[in-house]
Amino acid sequence: MLGQNQNKMKRTLFFTTLFLLSIGLTAQNKVLKVWPNGAPNHNGMDEPEEKYEGARVRKVSEAEMYVYLPEKSKNTGAAVVICPGGGYIIEAMDHEGYEMGEWLKQQGVAGIVLKYRLPYGHHEIPSGDARQAMRIVRSHAEDWGIDPSKIGIAGSSAGGHLASTVGTRFDYGNEQSTDPLEKVSCRPDFMLLLYPVITFREEFGHMGSRKNLIGEGNNWEMVQKYSNEMHVTPETPPAFLVLADDDKSVPPRNSIEFYLALKKNNIPAEMHIFAEGGHGFGMNKKNLPADQWPELFINWLKAIKIIK
Repeated sequence: MLGQNQNKMKRTLFFTTLFLLSIGLTAQNKVLKVWPNGAPNHNGMDEPEEKYEGARVRKVSEAEMYVYLPEKSKNTGAAVVICPGGGYIIEAMDHEGYEMGEWLKQQGVAGIVLKYRLPYGHHEIPSGDARQAMRIVRSHAEDWGIDPSKIGIAGSSAGGHLASTVGTRFDYGNEQSTDPLEKVSCRPDFMLLLYPVITFREEFGHMGSRKNLIGEGNNWEMVQKYSNEMHVTPETPPAFLVLADDDKSVPPRNSIEFYLALKKNNIPAEMHIFAEGGHGFGMNKKNLPADQWPELFINWLKAIKIIK
């Protein structure tokens, strides 16, 4: 009987450990507040944050970073700030966040999962959090074994919109600032965009993300501000785009228009449109063509000399 109980306890511990790993609670090296002294603005959400379906969250009013650092023997010096998707109304912290951070860690790349504040009518909130996260990672580069010139940003779906917003609207730091972090560049060195929302133009934009970020109506100034294909310049970082031809949620033209804008500005880019995968596949493995993207991304990082 004692042996049976011990075996039962071992099995329980085993499956509990697997569950914790699956939602990213045991593999993180650090958890940091993006605004430890309080954010400079507020998104208007006073209700408690809610978790549901595992690691998905909504009503996010405090930004945090979950840091996955590779072992020294594997470390490539590269890092990626990861922005999960969710239409700017939730955040899929599991397969578009923690699991990606853990996978990057195993490849020798630091994965920093950003739980950004949701906008609730304050459109500047998510991108402000993401830029601050970029500054924080770059400021910790030496401590974390990261090359400050090899820090990218990733995003899935609306998280891809957030990542491409930061990738097209950034600064190199303000040397005149009295805040040490504000002196640090928030420019990503590369972008990983999974089935991203890129534009808010009605003909092929994602209206749910648009409504949740900038509200209803047809304010062309705001639509233009967040249609990221319109803001690509020669300073925009290289991009790796992944999507599926059968995506019924975010039209593939979002990625195509962004790729064309990158090419117009002579920005290195690689785009993969898989026959099957749908929307929201992230790190999920479903024996579909889109499952190939992680290995292709690593090969691309080697091709652009981010890793060896």
